[in-house]
Amino acid sequence: MALDNAATHKLSPELALSGPQTELLHRVVSFCERHQADDSALFVIEGAAGTGKSVVLNAIFNTLQTRARSGVADDPLRGLRNMVIVNHPEMLKLYRNIAATMPNLRKSDYERPTTFINKSAKTGKRADIVLVDEAHLLLTRPDRYNHFAQQNHLEEILRWARIVVVVFDPLQVLKFKSHWSTDLLESFRKGRPSETFHLDTQFRVSASPATCSWIDALGQGEILPRPEDPSFDLRIYDDCAKLYADLCACNSKYGLCRLLSTYDYPYTLNGEDHFITEGDFRLRWDRSLPSEKLPWAERPDTIDEVGSVYTIQGFDLNYAGVILGPSLFYDAKNDRIGVRPERYEDSAAFQGRDGIATPEEAKKRVILNALNVILTRGIHGLFLYAHDPALRERLLRT
Repeated sequence: MALDNAATHKLSPELALSGPQTELLHRVVSFCERHQADDSALFVIEGAAGTGKSVVLNAIFNTLQTRARSGVADDPLRGLRNMVIVNHPEMLKLYRNIAATMPNLRKSDYERPTTFINKSAKTGKRADIVLVDEAHLLLTRPDRYNHFAQQNHLEEILRWARIVVVVFDPLQVLKFKSHWSTDLLESFRKGRPSETFHLDTQFRVSASPATCSWIDALGQGEILPRPEDPSFDLRIYDDCAKLYADLCACNSKYGLCRLLSTYDYPYTLNGEDHFITEGDFRLRWDRSLPSEKLPWAERPDTIDEVGSVYTIQGFDLNYAGVILGPSLFYDAKNDRIGVRPERYEDSAAFQGRDGIATPEEAKKRVILNALNVILTRGIHGLFLYAHDPALRERLLRT
C-alpha cells in the first residue's frame, strides 16, 4: 500500500485534477477573465472536508499567477496583482513552502486576512484577484487580539479586491467570532456578479461510501451501524494507551500518523507543556512554535504530541487517532452523541455572542463542527477512543 509521507505535495499545483476540479479551474479562470474590469465580483467554492478544495484553489492560483507574470501581451490577466489569503497559520506555512518550489509563485503571494486588509488600508491599493482558502475561518466581528478593528473580514476583502474567490464549508465554523452561515454569505452576493460551484467527491478518506457516511454521521452526533470495509482501517478502543501504541506502530511503518483530540483538556499559551491523561495514557498537547517552518502535521516530532482542530484543519494524515473528550457523552435516550459545552476547554471559541440568536445551540454546533474536522483527517485509517465510558461502550458495539 503506497501511503503519503508529506502533506506538501498534496496541494502542489502540479497535481493532476479530477474532472470536476478541472471544470472548476476553468470556471474560475473564465469568471476572472469576464470580470477583471469590474469593480467587484464574488465566486464561491463550496464542499465538505476532503473534497479537494485547497488542491484546486492552489492550482487555480498557479494558473492565474503564471498568466499574470507571463510575457503574453494581449492576455487579459497579464500584470494583475493577485493574492491567496488564509486565516490559518499552519496552512499559510504549507502554501509558502509550496510557493518556494514553483517558478511563478512567491511566498509574498500568501497572507493572513487581517494583514492583507491592514496593508491595503495603509497603502490605499486594491488587489485584482484574491483567493480565500478556509473562508469559514474569516472573522465576522471585530477582534482586537488579532488587530482587526472592522466588522467582517470578507466585507473588507471585497473592499480591497476587485474579484474574490472563496472556499467555504459551514460545517467547519469553529468560533463565534467566525460565525458564518449560508445566509450571511448569501448577503455578500447582492449587488455584484457572483457564481457558485459545489465539490462533492471525497478525495481524502480512502474508504467505501458506507464508511464515509458512518464518519460523516458521527461528526454530526449520529451513531450508525459500523460497516465492514477492507479498504479502510476503522478501530474503536477501550484503552487510549493501546490506541496510541498502535498509532505509533503505523507511524513507524507508513509515516504521517498523528493523535488528535477534541478541545476538552486544559491548555494555556504560557510556554509550559499541558497534558492529556486518560487512564495509563499521558501525552502533551501540541506545542505552539510559530517560528517552525514545517506545519505541525509534517513535523516528525509531533507523533509525541496530541493535535487540536487548530493544528490539523486543512491537512491530511495517513492514519488519525482521535480522542473524544469530556464534552461528548452518550445520550442514551436519543441513542446519539450528546454535547456538554461547559466541558469544552476552548473558551475563546464562545467569545463574542452578540447577534447569535441561540448561543447554547450554537456552542453545540461549534463543538460538533470541530469533531467533524478531526474525524475526517485520516486517508487510510481512523482509531477512536471516547472519554465517556457509556459512549465508549456504545461505539464498541456499533
